[in-house]
Amino acid sequence: MNPELPELLELERIEDNLFRTIVVSDEPAGLYGGQVAAQALRAAAATVSGDRHPNSLHGYFLSRGDAGRRVLLTVHRDRDGRSYSNRRVIAVQHGVVIFNMVASFHVTEPGQDYQAHQLPEVTAPEDLPDSEIATRLRGVDIRVPPQPGPGQQWPSRVWMRSKSRLADDILQACALTYISDMFSGMARVPGGRGPAGPLTSIDHAVWFFRKIAVDDWVLMDLEPESTAGGRGMYTGRIFSRDGVLAAGIAQESLFRPGPPRTGPLAPG
Repeated sequence: MNPELPELLELERIEDNLFRTIVVSDEPAGLYGGQVAAQALRAAAATVSGDRHPNSLHGYFLSRGDAGRRVLLTVHRDRDGRSYSNRRVIAVQHGVVIFNMVASFHVTEPGQDYQAHQLPEVTAPEDLPDSEIATRLRGVDIRVPPQPGPGQQWPSRVWMRSKSRLADDILQACALTYISDMFSGMARVPGGRGPAGPLTSIDHAVWFFRKIAVDDWVLMDLEPESTAGGRGMYTGRIFSRDGVLAAGIAQESLFRPGPPRTGPLAPG
């Protein structure tokens, strides 16, 4: 089964604040973190008035999810103010909390428009071949430009887009959340040090600065911030193809000592 992205993000509404995912997978792997985060955001958005758009989310990955089972999502309506709404979402499988998230939604307001970071100079997606890198993403095209760090075995700069049209701004934001957890800025740690084992996320945050279309090409650009105590932390940005800064990302993941895994960009 290889669903398109809108199908993957569909939810069954059981009660006003209770949802259940629909699509499951028979792949022998854990549940991809970006998927449950995107589904949690979709559930939260379904409880907010239509004039409010997500401005941030902060999630914690607590237990390994099962890709072969549906996820139960409970939304807590913490606050609805004049301009902002706040929601908490608890994701459960087998009676175990696997993920929790806090999300904020904001009424669009006029204001100064400034972005400190610009789209890096990078090969356009049309000039790159379709990527053959195996990922957990479904319904997403991937193209990998030359990387910013010499000798990188894992990509930290990637073009992506949904293969299917996304119907509205909320679905675009959920799709952005879905792709935001896939690659890692730890690939750029000096000295060629890459992940020593499976990439395990601890927490993940996304700030939605501006609305963009994820069914057109977007560039995710990630860079490391710190490694210490068996953990690594990286930040990143997502740009539209015409240079609009759409989102900021911050993630902490396990980064334990050990021989690094050989990555898909390693010399043949």
